[in-house]
Amino acid sequence: MRSLTVDQVVGSVFAAFSLLVLWETRGIPFGFLAEPGPGAMPTLLATALLACSIAVVVGGRSGKRAADVKWTEWRHAVGILGACAFIAFALERLGYRLTILVMLLVLVSIVEKKGWIAGIVFAACFSFATHYLFNTLLRVPLPQGPFGL
Repeated sequence: MRSLTVDQVVGSVFAAFSLLVLWETRGIPFGFLAEPGPGAMPTLLATALLACSIAVVVGGRSGKRAADVKWTEWRHAVGILGACAFIAFALERLGYRLTILVMLLVLVSIVEKKGWIAGIVFAACFSFATHYLFNTLLRVPLPQGPFGL
């Protein structure tokens, strides 16, 4: 028996995720074409993801075998997953600007090893500029942290 390719493994993971989303949205009203309900968008997106995932699984038979992949970039993956977990737990407590600033500082300075000055400049500019764009210009309410940050 041949081992699965990387494409087939990833396609299967995304197919499983889309099935989970479809399962979770089954109780949300879908609505009608003229008046879609709150369940329409997640259901349509999950269906599109499922179709694309199946196409990747079927079409990915000639790719690189998953067993042959060397996980040399595992530190980057762990850093990114840790940053995502930090955002999930800190966003409401620290606010948008401070959370994004700390997360980007860690990713740029420690994970990517670009230096502390570059990390501070990039993280500060990005966090404050995106907060201004979304909160002020587009009027999307973002979490405010302590001291109004």
